[in-house]
Amino acid sequence: MARMVKCYKLGRELPGLDRPPVPGELGKRIFEQISKDAWDQWKAQSVLLINHYGLNLLDAEAQKFLREQMERFLFADEARMPEGWTPEGSEPEPAGASKGDPAAPTKGGGPPQQKK
Repeated sequence: MARMVKCYKLGRELPGLDRPPVPGELGKRIFEQISKDAWDQWKAQSVLLINHYGLNLLDAEAQKFLREQMERFLFADEARMPEGWTPEGSEPEPAGASKGDPAAPTKGGGPPQQKK
């Protein structure tokens, strides 16, 4: 029988993960409060972020950015889509109308842009 959790992201009782997906306190929190379904959604979202921003996962800043996005995606009320991202087949947003993350790393996994 699967271990059940009250999933914070999806708001209902669902099968939980078999083990913490990442080390440390965040991994423990995810294990205790996030379902397999929500974790699968995060994995898809992380691929989108990695590809959109061209993240180099060997870069410490890219790792930090992705970890922050993971926490935001799983535990914030609403996940943000990458700046300039539009679903396939839809019209791009007008310049300046994007609600993406201004602190996202630049293409190639460089350091995040500084907020001003």
